Order: sequence, then structure tokens, then C-alpha cells
Amino acid sequence: MAFELVCPDQAPAPLIAPVALAPSAFAIRDEAPSDVDARESLLDDAFGPARFLKTCQRLRVGSVPAPGLALVATDNDGALIGTLRLWPVRAGGRAALLLGPLAVAAEHRALGIGRALIEESLARAAELGHRAVLLVGDAPYYARFGFERRFTERLTMPGPVERARFLGLELVGGALNGAQGRVLPAFAPALDLPQAA
Repeated sequence: MAFELVCPDQAPAPLIAPVALAPSAFAIRDEAPSDVDARESLLDDAFGPARFLKTCQRLRVGSVPAPGLALVATDNDGALIGTLRLWPVRAGGRAALLLGPLAVAAEHRALGIGRALIEESLARAAELGHRAVLLVGDAPYYARFGFERRFTERLTMPGPVERARFLGLELVGGALNGAQGRVLPAFAPALDLPQAA
């Protein structure tokens, strides 16, 4: 038995076109000294106080970002809504950069700001003659930019990290070929210390 529902007194519901939301406009620029408070607040919101305990932070303490590679994203009103820095390190005796931290304000996530900061920083790093970039982060997210685990298999960090999250990218082919040993701040002398994964 089949039934057909007929409502002759009701007109069909009008079709409503979906409203396309325009993405927030943003600009990427070099970080300025006046950005410090807003950057630190954004990093606190994104990572909390545990950010100071991370292994990557050990590589940043007492260092400064690589020249030209401390970037911020700002909205139309000039408010800081994203930050990314790259730091000079030695990766098993080879010059490299350490990417991070990357943070985007919660209300501006999923708008492509993080992607834009990464792409801009990698393009600038290549233009400035840097050869390789390392990071500790979400492998599926960073794979879209070319970061892979294979570049860090013989490298170690100065503290605990999840091996699957320790990734590298060669800006110049072969830059990390044969690289092995500890990742150290660029200004630190190479020491024979116990290795940590």
C-alpha cells in the first residue's frame, strides 16, 4: 500500500540561496616591537602556560627569531590575529630553522591565516637562502606544506617529543641528507650530551 501526502493549501517552501560568508580580510607583515604584548597574549590563549615547558621552547630561550622571519597577521583594524616565528638552529651540525610557535586567534581560525603565515614564512626563508626547516607539530596538517618525518629520522631534540610529530622540510634538495645528531640553538656549541628523542 502506498500513500501520497498532498497539502493543496500549502505553497512549496521558497528556496533560500545559501549566504556566502566572506572570509575575514587579513594582512601579513613583519613583527614589530609593539606587537609583543598582543603576541604573548595570543600564545597564552592558544597554548596556555605549558608552552614554556615544551622541548622546542628550550631551543628558543636566549635566542631571537631569524631576521625577516618573525611574522604576524592582522585584521582590518590592525589587531594581531596570528603569529609565526622561525628560529635559527643547528640540526646535526647543519644550519636549519625551527618553525613555531604558530598561533591564530580562536575567532579567526579556519580562514586560512595559519596556512598563509606558513607559506609566507617558507617563501621568505627560501629567498633569504635558508636550506631546511624543522618543527614539532601535527603531521597531517604540515604535510600539505611538504614537511615529512623522513628528514628528521636521525635527528634528536634536546628533550622529549613525539617522534611522529618531529618533521622536516628541505628548501634546497639534499639539505638534510645525512644529518644526524642533536638539534641545538644556532649560537650553542655542539656538546656531547645524552640524546633524547
